[in-house]
Amino acid sequence: MRILAINPGSTSTKIAVYEDEQVVFEKGINHSFSELEKLKTIAQQLDYRRNHILTELVDANIDFNFDAIVGRAGLLGPIEGGVYEVNDRMYEALQHPVREHPCNFGSILAYILAQQIEGCMALTADSGMTDEYDEISRISGFPLIEREPFWHTLNQRAIARTYAKQAGKKYEELNLIVCHLGGGTSIAVHRHGRAVDSNNGMGDDGPFSITRSGSLPARGVVELCFSGKYDKHTLDNFFFKNCGVRAYLGTSNMFEVMDRVEKGDYKAKLVMDALILQTAKEIAGMSTVLYGKVDAILLTGGLCKDQYIREGIVERIQHIAPVHVFPGEDEMKALAGNALAVLRGELPIKEFNDSVFRKTKNLFAEEQS
Repeated sequence: MRILAINPGSTSTKIAVYEDEQVVFEKGINHSFSELEKLKTIAQQLDYRRNHILTELVDANIDFNFDAIVGRAGLLGPIEGGVYEVNDRMYEALQHPVREHPCNFGSILAYILAQQIEGCMALTADSGMTDEYDEISRISGFPLIEREPFWHTLNQRAIARTYAKQAGKKYEELNLIVCHLGGGTSIAVHRHGRAVDSNNGMGDDGPFSITRSGSLPARGVVELCFSGKYDKHTLDNFFFKNCGVRAYLGTSNMFEVMDRVEKGDYKAKLVMDALILQTAKEIAGMSTVLYGKVDAILLTGGLCKDQYIREGIVERIQHIAPVHVFPGEDEMKALAGNALAVLRGELPIKEFNDSVFRKTKNLFAEEQS
C-alpha cells in the first residue's frame, strides 16, 4: 500500500511517502514568514502548499500514485476520535474552522490531492479536539465554564497502540494513562480505547510546560485581566506562547535550560523540579479516574529524551503502575499507520456528519441563562 502523509505547520509542510510500514521518502518543506504573509486567503495558502508538495515529489522522482493520502486533522470542534474520510462536508467545514491553526490545511490538502488519483482515499485521523469525555469529566467548578479536551491525540493514540502490541493486547482491552511532554503537555486517561478524561494541552489547565501556563489561580488571572495593562489577544498569546519555562527562565531552549540545571543553576533546577512535580501530580490524579486500576503509564514527547526530566517523573509515579517511556514523537508515522490500518481493514473508517459531534449540552449553563 502506498501512502502520502501531510503535516502542515506554521512555517513548514512535512510530507512522507510510505510503502506499507516503510518510509521511502520524507521531506520538511520550509516556508518563509515573508512568503506566507503575502497569502491572504485559505485558497492562496492551499495552492502555495500544494504546489510545493507536488514539486518536491517530482524532484524526488516519486510517482504520484497512492492508495491513500492522509492529512493532519483540522480543528472542527468536539468530535469522536478515529480515522475519517475527508468528504465534501469536512472540506467545507474546514473553510471556517473552530480555531485557526495550520493543521487545518492537512485534511484539505489530502482531499484536493486525492481527487487527482483514481481510487485514492483522502483520510485524516485523531483531531486534537477529539472529545470522548465522560460527562463527569466536564464539570469545572463553575457552571458557565466546562472542561474541554485538547490533547495530543494523534501521538498519544499511536503510542498507546504501539504499547498494546508490545504487550500482546488490544488497545481497547487496556486502561492506560498517556502523558505527552512537548511544547505543551497533555495527559489523558485511555479507558478501553476511549479517552474519557484529560487536561487541556493548549495550556488551559494541567501542568505548565515549556511555553504554556497550565492551571493558574483564578483570582490572579482576574486581577491581570482587569489591570488595564493587557487586552484579550495579548493575554491569550501570553498564556499559550510565553508562560511556563520560558516565562521563568527567559528561554524555551530546553538544551540550554537543562545545561543550566546540570551546572547547578538554582532557579533552573527549581523550575524544572516544579514542572516534574506538576506533571507527576496530574498523572497521579488521572489514576483516580480508573479507580487505580491502571495497566500502564506511558510517557512520550520530546522532553522524555532528557534523563533528568524522565527519571524525575518516573520516580514519583512508578508506585501507581508500570511506566514505559517512548521518547520523541513521530506524527508522520502515526498518520501513515492510521491510513494503513484502514486500508487493511484493521480500523473502521468514519463518516464526518452530525452524528460524530458531542451530543450533550452544558445543562448547568442553560440553568444560569
